Amino acid sequence: MRKVLIVMSAADTWIRTDGSAYPTGYWAEELAAPHAEFTAAGFAVDFASPGGVLQPLDRHSADPEIAGPECARHVEHAAAALREFGPLLPLAEVVLDDYAAIVLPGGHGPVVDLHEDADLGRLLVAADRAGVAIAAVCHGPAALLSAVDEAGDWRFARRRMAAFTDEEERLFGTADGAPWLLASRLRERGAVHEGGPAYQPFTVRDGNLFTGQNPASSGPMAREVLAAL
Repeated sequence: MRKVLIVMSAADTWIRTDGSAYPTGYWAEELAAPHAEFTAAGFAVDFASPGGVLQPLDRHSADPEIAGPECARHVEHAAAALREFGPLLPLAEVVLDDYAAIVLPGGHGPVVDLHEDADLGRLLVAADRAGVAIAAVCHGPAALLSAVDEAGDWRFARRRMAAFTDEEERLFGTADGAPWLLASRLRERGAVHEGGPAYQPFTVRDGNLFTGQNPASSGPMAREVLAAL
């Protein structure tokens, strides 16, 4: 059976510039919507994280005033998928040949750990070289920053991509005190960041790289990957 790998952060806390701890976790829709799309299309889905640590749910993604009226459905789907899968795969043990696509959901966790995870970086460099589909949504594109090759070059420099915008971070209330802002950091590293209206679905494809701007982009991004496989 064809398989897809969803790589989650292992972080449950985002330390702010004032030293305060902001609780984080996986964003339900960003995990559930791609999982639902891929499994409906006949793919098996594996989950991996640094050290195989299961990240908690970001409680903001279970609040309908923040995440919308469908959030309970996404929370239930994500919890069931993770429960059924069981212990997550440690990233260091992932074998790329097993997968047709790698998916990187958000929540703020990727800006805590995945952006500098060496095991993920090696996996993404190899995947990009092999033309494997790589998909990242919302804060998930922070994980792309880990993909530094043997020469010290960022694999995704000059590539077009979407990500949670600085405007959206400000609207969410987490821009002040953030150690760095994702869209700005991607541009600093050489990405061609493209953005759409705040909190509206917006996706970008650049070859085998598929990115979505925010939680609402999760399902559309997954469908674009499926259309390309």
